[in-house]
Amino acid sequence: GLTVPFALAASLSGAVASSGLVVTAGLAEIAAGSIAMGLGGYLAAKTDLEHYASERLRELRETQHIPEREAEEVSEIFRGYGLRDEQIAPLIETLQANPTQWVDFMMRFELGLEEPDPTRARISAWTIALSYVVGGLIPLLPYMVVSDIHTALWWSVAVTPVALFVFGYVKSGYTGVPPWRGGFQTVLVGGLAAAAAFGIARLLG
Repeated sequence: GLTVPFALAASLSGAVASSGLVVTAGLAEIAAGSIAMGLGGYLAAKTDLEHYASERLRELRETQHIPEREAEEVSEIFRGYGLRDEQIAPLIETLQANPTQWVDFMMRFELGLEEPDPTRARISAWTIALSYVVGGLIPLLPYMVVSDIHTALWWSVAVTPVALFVFGYVKSGYTGVPPWRGGFQTVLVGGLAAAAAFGIARLLG
C-alpha cells in the first residue's frame, strides 16, 4: 500500500504537470489495489479452510476403510520419535477407540495441518484492504495539500521513506528480523521501486 502508490505518484510527477492528476490516478490505484489485495487475502484464507476440510474428510475415510494402513502410518510417526513397537501399540489402540482424535492426530502429525479459524478469511480481507488504503494515502497526502507538483514530490519523497521505515521496523517484531535491518530493507525496496518508475517516466516523457 505504501510502495505502489509512492512509485506511481513519483513516476507521474516526471510525466505530468498537475498534482490533481497524480491524486486522481493514485486514488484509483489505491481503490483497485485494496480490492484486489483484499480479495486475494480472502480467497487465500478460504482456500486454506477448504483444503483443510477436504484433507480431513480424506483422513476420516481412510481411518474407516483402511485402518490397518493408517495404524502403520501412526507407528511410523511414533518410531520417528524413538518409541518401540511395544510402546506404540497401546497408543494406537487409544487412538482407534477415539476416531475424532485419531483424525486430529493424523491431520497434525502426518499432514502438518492445523484447523484454520473460520473467521480468518473475512478478517484477513478487511485488514489487508484497509491497510492498503491507509498506506496508500501517505505518499499521496503531499499532492493533496500542495499544488506545485515538484514540491509535492519532494514532500512525498521525505514522508514515504519514514513511513516505510516505521512499517519495516514494526513488522520486524513479528518476523524475528532485527528491527533496524527490517526498517532499512523496507525503505530500500520502496525506494528502488519508486526510483525505477520515476526514471522510466522521465525517459519516456
